[in-house]
Amino acid sequence: MSLAMHKTCRSELARELFDLFKNLARKLAPAGLLACLLLSGCTNLPLPKQMPTLTLPMQLHIQREQGDQSQDWLLVIQQQDAGLRWSLMDPLGIPLARQVLQDGNWHADGLLPPNPEARELFAALLFALTPQAGLAANYPQAESASDARFLGSRWQVHYQPPQAFRIDMKGNLHYAISPLEAAP
Repeated sequence: MSLAMHKTCRSELARELFDLFKNLARKLAPAGLLACLLLSGCTNLPLPKQMPTLTLPMQLHIQREQGDQSQDWLLVIQQQDAGLRWSLMDPLGIPLARQVLQDGNWHADGLLPPNPEARELFAALLFALTPQAGLAANYPQAESASDARFLGSRWQVHYQPPQAFRIDMKGNLHYAISPLEAAP
């Protein structure tokens, strides 16, 4: 099977699954409608036209804030063959999500269940970490200022010197990102 046929088959399968969930959502509304919206949001994540050059491996401290709840996570981004491997863990090292971004597609890495929130976070981080020089070419719809960049109302990134930043998303969801120092 050629690569083009493989991508077409995956695209058709994704469309069929989306239609199936949409029909199920109509029957289970309003809870089903929420599930349908969540699924539709994770199938169409903005990705760069070309993979930006990042200094890897990268270890980041992620603080997730929503309402009055806060969680701390560790994210490791590594080069894996021609893709990027994203591993999200809790403070005890228990994996929460693992994905590989390769050839413009996300792939599950391991046996963890799908985690649409983590995939959205990974895509937003890739947007935030894209060097300014390549931003317009990789994300033509993006807007930027000296200390911020925006992808419509989906992601707002606010940079805080020297290397920390904050990503604001819909639903009053915020992520504070800072680098972790590598052990000597």
